[in-house]
Amino acid sequence: MSTKTVQQQAIDLPEGVTATLQGRTLSVKGKLGEAKKHFDKVKINISLEGNRVLLSPFSKKKKDNVIMNTVLSLVNNMVSGVVKGYTYRLKVVYAHFPISVKTKGDQIFVENFVGERSPRVANIVGGCKVTIEGDDIIVKGVSVEDVGQTSANVELATKIKRKDQRIFLDGVYIYQKEEGW
Repeated sequence: MSTKTVQQQAIDLPEGVTATLQGRTLSVKGKLGEAKKHFDKVKINISLEGNRVLLSPFSKKKKDNVIMNTVLSLVNNMVSGVVKGYTYRLKVVYAHFPISVKTKGDQIFVENFVGERSPRVANIVGGCKVTIEGDDIIVKGVSVEDVGQTSANVELATKIKRKDQRIFLDGVYIYQKEEGW
C-alpha cells in the first residue's frame, strides 16, 4: 500500500489581503479587519512568498499530512473571514416568561430567563460584534472560531438543567450560519 504524501500547499491571497508572519503567528489583514492564529503546537512549516502562504509538513507521516489539511482549512477560513466575514443568527425562544437580552461591554446578559431574578451571562470572544433585533441576536466577526464560540456561549448560558428539554424549550438557539455580512 502506498500512502499519498503532500509535499507543499500554497494559498493565493486575493487582492486587498495581506499576510504577515511573526514567529509562528500568522496574521491576515483585509477590508473587514485582521485575523490572527498561533500555530505554535502544529508541526507545519509556514512561510510567505510574495502574495502566497506556503505550508509544508515536517515529515512524510500520515498524521502530518492530516494536520497539513487542517491548517490549510484554517488559513482559508482566515482569508475568507477578512474578505467576507461570518454571521451567526440566534433566536430567543420562550413560552411564558419573556426573555430580554442586553449587551454590556464584552458580555451578553439574558434576563428573566424562566423567571430567574439574576441574569445569565455569556462572554463575547474576540472582536465579534453583537446586535439584538427583536427576538434575534446577530453575531458578526472576522474569525469563524470567535463567532462560533460567542454563539455557543450564549446557547450554553441558557441551557436548562434538571428538566425535560423536550417540554421546556426556552432558550437561545443558533438557527443560521452564513458567510458574509
